[in-house]
Amino acid sequence: MKGVAVTGMGIISAIGRNLNENHLSLKNAKNGITNPEILSTQHSHLPVGEIKLSNAELATILNLPENHSYTRSALLAVHSVKELLENSGYDQFPEGTGFISGTSIGGIDKTEQHFYDYSENPEYRKYIQAQHPGFTTEKIAEYFGLNGFVTTISTACSSSANAIMMGAQMIQSGKLKRVIVGGSDCLTKFTLNGFNSLKILSEEKSLPFDDDRAGLNLGEAAGYLLLEAEEYTSGRSVLGRVSGYGNANDAFHQTASSENGEGAFKAISKALNKAGLSGSDINFINAHGTGTRNNDLSESVALQRIFGKNIPAFSSTKGFTGHTLGAAGAVEAIFSLLSIQYGEIYPNLNFKTSMKETGLDPVTSIQNKEINTILSNSFGFGGNCTSLIFKKDE
Repeated sequence: MKGVAVTGMGIISAIGRNLNENHLSLKNAKNGITNPEILSTQHSHLPVGEIKLSNAELATILNLPENHSYTRSALLAVHSVKELLENSGYDQFPEGTGFISGTSIGGIDKTEQHFYDYSENPEYRKYIQAQHPGFTTEKIAEYFGLNGFVTTISTACSSSANAIMMGAQMIQSGKLKRVIVGGSDCLTKFTLNGFNSLKILSEEKSLPFDDDRAGLNLGEAAGYLLLEAEEYTSGRSVLGRVSGYGNANDAFHQTASSENGEGAFKAISKALNKAGLSGSDINFINAHGTGTRNNDLSESVALQRIFGKNIPAFSSTKGFTGHTLGAAGAVEAIFSLLSIQYGEIYPNLNFKTSMKETGLDPVTSIQNKEINTILSNSFGFGGNCTSLIFKKDE
């Protein structure tokens, strides 16, 4: 099975404002973790993966009027979809192009900023509806004139991975011929305070899969891919293919993964089955790897259950960008496709000591090798587990 073609990508994250900048940072092991400067917070000591562009600067880049109602998540998304369009080979998205966008935060940043202003200042009331995640999606669709199938997925940190899965399913079922999939999330007080209250934020740069890991660093990003049916790929560049996908819910805890990695195990198993592959066919795993005590152990146990003693090379790229929540699945899908395109495995930054429970060691320096098949994991709160498999175009 060839899988669904990926014919365009766009991204903005803490390590770059476009595909090329992100690739160079990955290749040179350059992380984007700093103290918050754009986000106004009393927790300025907590490191984050922040994009150093203000909302006003983003609006200027996108030629938006001063009275626009785009939230930060929407601004980041438009920026990345604009790059996707530029490298897709289209001048504008053809009629009937679908749009499936994932987000956790939506426009909560504007709720935080203007909640106490709504009653006295009517000009801010345009942001009331931005609290709903679907508002972000509608604003992005409006910018690009997308008026076909448009929908939002909000399943915590697997949101954009599920957007990719849904897009691939709709193309394979014949319901769409072309669809933009991905997601966007920005840093907010809500998430920073919320994760801090759960005591899973690190005060240093995160240590995914390390025995001394102390928590995650939050990040912000937007990443989108263009998926197309086979009949539209003739004579056009295919960057890779979505060949497998699976999702599951372990129904274990609202904010923790099960100790036996059941949700992850089932999602990976389903993805392998959909792709018609066995564990030995996977060349590399882009792990979820947040750097928390619970997640990294749970995911490691799931990998051992799937692959036994023959776990493929794996790493987490969250040491570069921070955990970008609903955008993470799309961001890491793009990183996976860059790995396939350039024959590179990107390192798991900051790793020193194997976890005593599993003894697993991720890749810690860039490796050059031919990569044909990548498994990319995205696991979210509420037990929302999704795995995607990307293959090189043949």
